[in-house]
Amino acid sequence: MSARPTPKVVAFAGGVGGAKLADGLMQCLRKELSVVVNTADDFEHMGLHISPDIDTVTYTLAGLANPETGWGIKGESWNFLDQVKKLGGPGWFALGDRDLAIHVLRSERLRAGESLTRITGDIARALGISASLLPMSDDPVQTKVKTAEGLLPFQDYFVGRHCEIAVSGFVFEGIEKARVTMQVRNALDSGALQAVIFCPSNPYVSLGPILDLKGMKAQLSETNAPIIAVSPIIGGKAVKGPAARMMQELGVEPSAKSVARIYHGVVDGLVIDEEDKHLADEISALGMAVHVAPTLMRSREDRKALAETCLRFADNLAKRGIK
Repeated sequence: MSARPTPKVVAFAGGVGGAKLADGLMQCLRKELSVVVNTADDFEHMGLHISPDIDTVTYTLAGLANPETGWGIKGESWNFLDQVKKLGGPGWFALGDRDLAIHVLRSERLRAGESLTRITGDIARALGISASLLPMSDDPVQTKVKTAEGLLPFQDYFVGRHCEIAVSGFVFEGIEKARVTMQVRNALDSGALQAVIFCPSNPYVSLGPILDLKGMKAQLSETNAPIIAVSPIIGGKAVKGPAARMMQELGVEPSAKSVARIYHGVVDGLVIDEEDKHLADEISALGMAVHVAPTLMRSREDRKALAETCLRFADNLAKRGIK
């Protein structure tokens, strides 16, 4: 008799909240976790290829992330950036001295023709990360934010302008040509797939580009595993980042119910915080299973607890035949 396949989980992530739940899932699953990471906020800066979401997830899973910001490396120094600014160079995007290593090595290997997927995997293994980190695509996609001033590159809006200019929509340049990587397809096609989990990331600019890749939603609809999401909105506010502000500027009420509407037709269940339990019936009326639980992750223990909640929720949906 052949051995029973080990259940596997695929998580979609981007940003600090997504990285935290991915860390919780890795604590539970180790090698049986694949994390598909947004690359639409990648950009070139001072000749270097920067992958902000990949780096945030990488540093978080490696235990290196700055606990105060959620991004960058704890104990970082800034001699390089200080010298760049002294010489009249751009200082708006924070490049730490240790952080530089990943950007330099990635850029050098990309210029040599290697794929972002291979480079990301090698860096993750070098840092002792047991989960598989998978860029959503090896093809370039760039998020542009629609504003009254025209289209702004996402990092200009997010870091350069501190999200202080109102948004009216988003454009993912290159999305129509970008392909889902073979590694991502294989992870989602696994016969041992137990669940697909959308981490509490910004549904517009972190998970939106992943879902908009050609064929992604069709592939998700064909999987037999439950697909669940965790709301990044708690009590009408985003724990981190501009998701709630974006909703308001787009004329959408910032709420877990609005998150459910965004994911309607894609996910089978939504995890919402206890603060939003009054919305459970309204979300259920959309045809989506709801699970209420503490979702604020203040510690690594909180991350693992939420991960365990998600895995139990997905398992219960599978047992009920909800897909």
